[in-house]
This record gives sequence, C-alpha cells and structure tokens, in this order.
Amino acid sequence: MTQYDFDYLIIGSGFGGSVSAHRLAEKGYSVAVMEMGKRWQAEDFPDSNWNASRFYWRPKIGLKGFFNLRPFRHVMIICGNAVGGGSITYANTLLVPPDSIWNDGSWAGLSDWHTEMPAHFAEAERMLGVTENKLFGPADNLLKEMAELHGVGDTYKPTRVATFFPPDNEAAGKTYPDPYFDGQGPDRATCIGCGSCMTGCKHNAKNTLDKNYLYFAEKNGAKVFAETQVTDVRPLNGKADGTDGYEVTTERSTAWIRKQRRTFRARNVIFAASSLGTQELMFRLKQSGSLPNISDDLGNRIRTNAESILGVRFPGKEVDMSPGVAIGSSIHIDEHTHIEATRYGNGHDLNSTLTALMVGGKGPMRILHWLWALVRHPLIFMRASNPVGWARQSLIFLVMQTIDSSLSMRLKRRWYWPFSKLLCTEGKPIPTNIPQANEFTKKMAKHFNGIPFTTTAEIFFNVPFTAHCMGGCAMADSAENGVIDARNRVFNYNNLYVVDGSMLGANLGVNPSLTITALAERAMSFIPAKDPSAGL
Repeated sequence: MTQYDFDYLIIGSGFGGSVSAHRLAEKGYSVAVMEMGKRWQAEDFPDSNWNASRFYWRPKIGLKGFFNLRPFRHVMIICGNAVGGGSITYANTLLVPPDSIWNDGSWAGLSDWHTEMPAHFAEAERMLGVTENKLFGPADNLLKEMAELHGVGDTYKPTRVATFFPPDNEAAGKTYPDPYFDGQGPDRATCIGCGSCMTGCKHNAKNTLDKNYLYFAEKNGAKVFAETQVTDVRPLNGKADGTDGYEVTTERSTAWIRKQRRTFRARNVIFAASSLGTQELMFRLKQSGSLPNISDDLGNRIRTNAESILGVRFPGKEVDMSPGVAIGSSIHIDEHTHIEATRYGNGHDLNSTLTALMVGGKGPMRILHWLWALVRHPLIFMRASNPVGWARQSLIFLVMQTIDSSLSMRLKRRWYWPFSKLLCTEGKPIPTNIPQANEFTKKMAKHFNGIPFTTTAEIFFNVPFTAHCMGGCAMADSAENGVIDARNRVFNYNNLYVVDGSMLGANLGVNPSLTITALAERAMSFIPAKDPSAGL
C-alpha cells in the first residue's frame, strides 16, 4: 500500500486554498498548504511602500514583499504572494455579484446556482467578518458629491468590507478578544482608518485569511509551508489518471542556490495558486508530460472585470484623501459601470509611478497626446507626475464592468527570452479603457479643479490594468469546454481539483474575492468527512 504524507496537498493559500485547508482539516483530513510567498505579521509590514524590498514580490532580484505586478502583452495584472494569498494586499472589499452572472459563461446551466449560492455566500461573509463600511473619509464624501453632480447620487452606497470597526462610542485602535468566532479566534484590534489596507494592515483590523480560514486550518492540524513553490505534480504508481494519488516536488521560492528540494506524497492535490499561478503550473505540467491529459481548454477565456484604474489628483488642496478603508464607497454611472472610491495610506506614494496624466486620443497615438501635454502644460504635468504626496492628494477610481471580454493565456518561448517558456497572452486586444469612466473622471477633475490621471500601462503600452485576473481553468460540462467540472474536479484525472480564481466562468463586475470564497465553500461541501478508520 502507498504511504502518504498528507490526504490533501493544497498549492496556494489564497481564498480558495485557505477555505479548502480549513474545511478539509475540520473534516479530519491531514492537510499541507504550499505557499510561495512569505508569512507576515503586523509588525513586519513596511511603514511605506517606498520600501520596495518589503512591498514588491520579485525574489530573484531580492524583493520579497507581497505585491506582485505582472506585465503581459494585453494586460498588466496585480496579484498577491503571501501566506494568506492576495488577502494580505487586497482592498478587503467583498461584494456579491449580480445574479445574472450565473446565466453567463461556461458554468451556465451546470447547477441551480441561484438556489445553491446564497447559503455559501452567507457562510463566506460570516467567516470573513464582512460588514458595511462605517468609516467615511474625504474621498468617500467627494465621490458622493460627484455622483450627485453626475445625476447618479441614488446609486452611492458604502462598500461591504472585511474590517473590524470600533463598537459604538468606543475609540479606534483598541484590542479585543476574538469578536467573530466565540473567542476561538485570535485577538483583534479596531480599524483606525489609516487607508493603508493594500500595503499591509499594521493595526490587526483587516480580516485577512491568516486570521480566519487559515488560522483554524492550522489550529486543526494543517501544515503551512511558506516560501515553498511547487515545481512538479506527478501521478503515483504509474496510474496515469491519479487514482493512487500524486507525488509533489517543491523547492524554496526565495532561494537562489540552496533550493531545498523536497518530495511529498498526497492522496489528493488542490490547485489554488491564483488564476495566473494555477494556469502557469498546469501548462508546465501538461507540456512536461507530468499531467499531459489536462484539457486543451486550459488558458482560455481569461477575464479582467473589464477593469480600469483612473483618478483625480488635487495637488493644491489641503484635504487629505487617504483616511478611511482602502475602498469605502461606490457608485454606478450606468447599469454596467461600477466605480469604487479607492485610496492608499498617507506616504504610500510608490504606486504613483504606475500612473500618468490622462490625455485624449486612441491606441498608440495617446503617447503623442501625452508628450504634447508635457509641451503645452509643463506645470500641470510636473504637478501630476510628482510622486511626493500622491496618496494624500488622490482620489483613485477602481472601475469595473459586467460586460464580457476575454483573452487567452499560453506558455511558450518568446523571441526576447529564448532561455525558457513564459506565460503569455494571446487573442484580440481587450478594451484598454472605459470611455464613459474616462469622461466622468475628466468632468469631475474639471469641476473640482483637479488633475485627471490613468495608468502608465494604458498610455505607454495601450493595455489595461487589473487586479482581478479570472478564469483560464473554467468550470464547464466537458473537457472540450473547460478544465474542471461543476464540483471543481479536473477533467481526465481523479483526486485533482482547482479551487481559485481560475475556476470562474463569467465576468463578475465586482471584486471577486467573496465569490471565490463562496465557490470554495461549495466545492468543499461535496467532500465527506474522513472515515476515522482510514489512515495515511
């Protein structure tokens, strides 16, 4: 009989991986979680994201933070690398998508989604401590004023966030015994509204996964291997379909020379490495022959929430836009276009280098318009480009749409890097910007005497910017139309699952974290409790 190290080995500790780890450990299984990123405590987070080595994730050049920026031909993608996945750097905004998404895309008709999902969303909200935002800063008040000016004031509403707010009449920043799980969880402190959610919460108020799902997974015996990257997953005992489980090879992700390679045997493997991470690993395993029967649909229909990042900067005003939570409020400027008021904490100005003065024009011609703006309005240009004070002076707009658009991912050799294969985008270009959102931004900048901005990727490379890469291993009715079935099982294999953002089958139009969590809850609900008589 095969001797196993773990019943389940999970690749990744984000929303899909942490939910899976908790529910499986709770059911009595032995669980390992392999996480490429580092483990972070509140005191470890950088005081400013100018401390690039503790903010950006590029371990090969010595940057061992948690914020990852990946450029592609068609899109620039933000993601997170840490124990707790993207929850460490996300804006802790957790929204239920419109019901219509279940009727779209590859998962339409696979299940009675409208009946099933409300209970899973409710449990996800309970575990993540989701509540309505209670801290409104100047940025939220200004968005409300802008909405009224634009004739959509009735759509303004606070976001639902994973934040521990002070009880009524209590001061912020006070520590309390666990307020969420009858005292069984870790102590928590109340939010002080510093706006630094996306650069790591130093005040223990943000409900990251290491404080709920992953916390209880470890409490129930799950083992988390930080700074550990999976390099191979191979069926055991010559059983090509994985009937006897898998041999998993890992190495240290932050090491240059001493990789500390290890091999584990697991009955079941769950891919939960984020949409990009899971796709890239699966492509490598398919092409190397370790898992050759993964569906040829792998990498198809990558969605980005049709997203755009815009904003208005107010260089001359004394009002500080940074107080509040990362995303405190939102509006709809039309039935398809959702705008959220977003901020970074005061002094966290490094991401200003990813923004540029908004100009007109289309496609590559926008660079010429940008250069012409420099010639015509050098003072405005300099004030917009100065990184100092950017977070304090800027109201950032995170814009998303439910309108569907997609591209494909492939793993191949590129002319500029012949040494190894790289994950690349293919297909028709997705929309670079959202015209109605651009017009809204310019109109508001003019009215409130600000300077409109967009991303450098949009101006210089004619590609959009997104924090929400979804799909690529979508749910479907067959291997011809997707990579996994309606229970997250990989087609053509046994004991192999995908539970992360790559499973999503449609454009959500809202931040995807809550939907991934709810779908992970659903996936784990199909796995029965472990038979106490069964061993490893």
